[in-house]
Amino acid sequence: MAKRVLTDADLNAIKSLMEVVVEEKLEDMEVVTRNDIKHLPSKDEFYARMDQISDELTKVREEQAVLSKQVQRHDQLLKTS
Repeated sequence: MAKRVLTDADLNAIKSLMEVVVEEKLEDMEVVTRNDIKHLPSKDEFYARMDQISDELTKVREEQAVLSKQVQRHDQLLKTS
């Protein structure tokens, strides 16, 4: 079995094909630029807003628990009256 050796022409052909494939793939990829994300908040702004939302959610859940307990007490009072 004879060994096959790639010639310089073969290597150049492979290189050319690879360049074409890589260029096509890069063209297909959408590159995100600063202009694309300029409307997004910074990390600090995002986390500050998420902290506010988390605090609001905690307050709402606590309020719901209190109101639920009050409704249960009122229901019991109405049933016993």
